[in-house]
Amino acid sequence: MQKKENLSVQEWLPFEQILNNGIIKLKNDEYIKIIKVNPINFNLKSELEKESILNSYKIFLKTCNFNFQILIQSNKEDLTKHILNIQNKINSEKNIISEISKKYIEYIKKLNNNQKSSSKNFYIIIKSEKNNDLNNIESYIIQELNDKYFKIKDCLSRCGNLVTDFTEKEEIKNILYSFFNKRIYIENEDN
Repeated sequence: MQKKENLSVQEWLPFEQILNNGIIKLKNDEYIKIIKVNPINFNLKSELEKESILNSYKIFLKTCNFNFQILIQSNKEDLTKHILNIQNKINSEKNIISEISKKYIEYIKKLNNNQKSSSKNFYIIIKSEKNNDLNNIESYIIQELNDKYFKIKDCLSRCGNLVTDFTEKEEIKNILYSFFNKRIYIENEDN
């Protein structure tokens, strides 16, 4: 019977290094870049705006002729502070708005109790392409990832989204931690 070897966290994670420009080098000599997208509220747009957004999104899909991954991260929100702020404003006002505010508080409490209140973070992860002709020169790979980022940013900005990349090592570490911490949380819920 073979003894199962326990790996340390550092050995298990696929990351080798976070570069100064926010690009992540993986242990298999590939590189990735994480982009955050702050989306628009499509439901609040007029029919003409919706059509324009959809056309811009079609252009995005046709223009970005490379592989990318879209990651949506949901986080449960605690609305207790929000409810307290509204209650404080109700106490200072005595009119029709206070009645509406009370109904709004009941609605928020119901959402909060049913755990249906959540915020979502949207990320796009792009990866470098293997290129044997260039022997994966790091400067070429960084330029390639930045070109992909600017193409995505340009296309999604036309849809009305705010697109940002991460350049600070600490930001990248926090994002990666939230990805893996969420997975651990999900796995624990399943057991």
